[in-house]
Amino acid sequence: MAKTTKKDTVNKKTEPKAESLKSWRPNKQQRFVMGCLLILFSIALLVAFISFYVNGQWQLDQSAVSQLDDRSEVVQNWLGKFGAYLADLIVYRGFGIASFILVRLFFLTGMFLALELSLRKLKNIWFWDLFAIIIVSILFGFFATSAPELGGTIGYELNLFSQDYIGKTGTLLALLFGLIVYLIFKIKLSPEKIQSYFDSTKKELKTELSSLNTQPQPESAYNLEEFAIEEEDPELDNIHLKTEDTQFEINKEALKPTITNSSEIDLNPVLKPVQMNINPVTETPVHNDELVIEKPEEEDIIEENLASRLVADFGLFDPTLDLSNYKFPTIDLLKEYSTGGITINQEELEENKNKIVDTLRNYKIEIAQIKATVGPSVTLYEIVPEAGIRISKIKSLEDDIALSLSALGIRIIAPIPGKGTIGIEVPNKNPTMVSMKSVIGSAKFQEAEMELPIALGKTISNETFVVDLAKMPHLLMAGATGQGKSVGLNAVLTSLLYKKHPAEVKFVLVDPKKVELTLFNKIERHYLAKLPDAGDAIITDNAKVVNTLNSLCVEMDNRYSLLKDAMVRNIKEYNEKFKSRKLNPEAGHRFLPYIVLVVDEFADLIMTAGKEVEIPIARLAQLARAIGIHLIIATQRPSVNVITGLIKANFPARIAFRVTSKIDSRTILDTQGADQLIGRGDLLYTNGNDVTRVQCAFIDTPEVEKITDFIGSQKAYATAYLLPEFVGEENGINLDIDISERDTLFREAAEIIVNAQQGSASLLQRKLKLGYNRAGRLIDQLEAAGIVGPFEGSKARSVNILDLSALDQFFNNEQN
Repeated sequence: MAKTTKKDTVNKKTEPKAESLKSWRPNKQQRFVMGCLLILFSIALLVAFISFYVNGQWQLDQSAVSQLDDRSEVVQNWLGKFGAYLADLIVYRGFGIASFILVRLFFLTGMFLALELSLRKLKNIWFWDLFAIIIVSILFGFFATSAPELGGTIGYELNLFSQDYIGKTGTLLALLFGLIVYLIFKIKLSPEKIQSYFDSTKKELKTELSSLNTQPQPESAYNLEEFAIEEEDPELDNIHLKTEDTQFEINKEALKPTITNSSEIDLNPVLKPVQMNINPVTETPVHNDELVIEKPEEEDIIEENLASRLVADFGLFDPTLDLSNYKFPTIDLLKEYSTGGITINQEELEENKNKIVDTLRNYKIEIAQIKATVGPSVTLYEIVPEAGIRISKIKSLEDDIALSLSALGIRIIAPIPGKGTIGIEVPNKNPTMVSMKSVIGSAKFQEAEMELPIALGKTISNETFVVDLAKMPHLLMAGATGQGKSVGLNAVLTSLLYKKHPAEVKFVLVDPKKVELTLFNKIERHYLAKLPDAGDAIITDNAKVVNTLNSLCVEMDNRYSLLKDAMVRNIKEYNEKFKSRKLNPEAGHRFLPYIVLVVDEFADLIMTAGKEVEIPIARLAQLARAIGIHLIIATQRPSVNVITGLIKANFPARIAFRVTSKIDSRTILDTQGADQLIGRGDLLYTNGNDVTRVQCAFIDTPEVEKITDFIGSQKAYATAYLLPEFVGEENGINLDIDISERDTLFREAAEIIVNAQQGSASLLQRKLKLGYNRAGRLIDQLEAAGIVGPFEGSKARSVNILDLSALDQFFNNEQN
């Protein structure tokens, strides 16, 4: 007899339990209880969601959601802390206003369970309601970007994710398709239903009209002959109107014209006698009004225009007159890193060509022609395949060609725009460094007729790559750490320093890393712009960046007002009109220099300030190009939460250094390729059309130092270019509050603040059970009295009085 093991007994015990769990079904009472629970839960959700949107309570409860364990925390939601948590989780962090469909879902589910209805229909309801939740959430995220509580976090993020891949138009079309699907499959809307609806309405109209026509008419309507017309004209008596039994008959003789012959008409005018006053004595006509002819005086004609006379007397206005002796930095300040130029290694070219041909031949791809173009760091092999070869087949062999060449990164351009060839970019084994001196000294840069010329480096064909920042009009740079972003920014700034006078361009430099742009401090009074109360022109504190960006927005609005008064469209036309002395400086007009905002690490600003930075930058990017404010933003983390869709849409010109993944490449360039760069200044530039590969010019820190020393040693302006002062909401509060106008709870509020050593309006709201407005006024009064410090963003205000005894002494001194 076989012996049963312990394992067998365990299995025998557990098997019935598993089977019972699988076969368990709720009975009638359990279904009723579960249904009632879901119905009550749906009502609770409805109350919490409505309370979330009433009077903007979600903003007041948002800070309290994270402190649910604190029993002293007061929330405004009608369902208490639990309702505030549910509303924040499902509405704000979830689907927004579409979350109300969930209330319907839970209510219907509860009704199905409580009334013991079939659950098959419930599955269909759940599917289409969840589908509607997603569509409605993305719709509100698409149209209501300024109100995130309408679309919810999920709708907002799904909208941005969709726009990154298929654009704004594609997202809108996808949403329309989703609505059409919902209308057809859920609401059962079809062309036949629409046609039948219109047909039924037509039939109803016809039946109504026919019923009106068949109604019996009053007897007076038929006896028209008995109707007497009392008119003086006897001709009307000859016209008889008859009823339906007879036709209308008109007496034609009565309607004949009275003039039978045209000769009876007298065309000679009849002159009416003019009534004139006759003097009874002399019997001569006397006229009351005599005609007096007055000859107008002719105006003086100025033969010469005032503006042309001023130009003839004083010449065109010269904005560089204040620094007329300014000397541009010389090219000798830059270092020459290579003297021989590009070295062509014939053996390497031949070897790479043979490997490319052999690799393609292994996959039965024959080549009709191949040509090599040697660049500083990359060689471009242009191939013409035989007829009948698919381009996509060559594109798919990117990794195989890289393997055969043992190269760092191969980039295939299939096809090359504007040419009937396919390009294969292969890195050189011994790359040549592109010096800033060779780029600045090139004829293409020196003779460039551009407003803001920038020499980035050299292309694969060894041509100097020069672009105009004024035409971009803004530049977005991204790349991994150590791939050349800071060197690229230095190249951009150096190009403008070599080409533009201090009166023509100003820089606003933001450097969160505090070490990259500090060398430009020496040219503060020549080229830099800053706020009036700022100590250092180069902004390293993220808290000051927001004020600077808002100040630039004020400068932008002021400049647009000047352009409007001058009746011109852009800064170039305005400055030409001002130079021609057609604008009066006494009316506020002035020469407007270009302003270039440079941000070295944008991701750090987004992490610390978020929307406070993103909104003014997006506003500047949308509007500021016409008035000469241009943005250059660099970041080492090109993710969608840093480079958002709002920013990308206004930065068509982009530079991508080497990145770590294809996703980052698509984020910055909207195409892959940046992940296959070789680093050390190798970049891809695009301005919304073709992608150009450029080797960035190298400029070292000692070279930048020499240039800034050369400029800084010359005569400068009295101060840096002062931006308009920006007064924020908190800074604009009038703190000159009379003691007699203080709130009755002023002393009690001061004692609470001193006890807690934390100055905030929310603390006074909780302790004194006040509204937000009154608590805010108390905080302003406490600040005016010097008890609490100024506003510090999201931090609580500092308290200047340490204890209650010091507070009593403070009040005693005020009374004395």
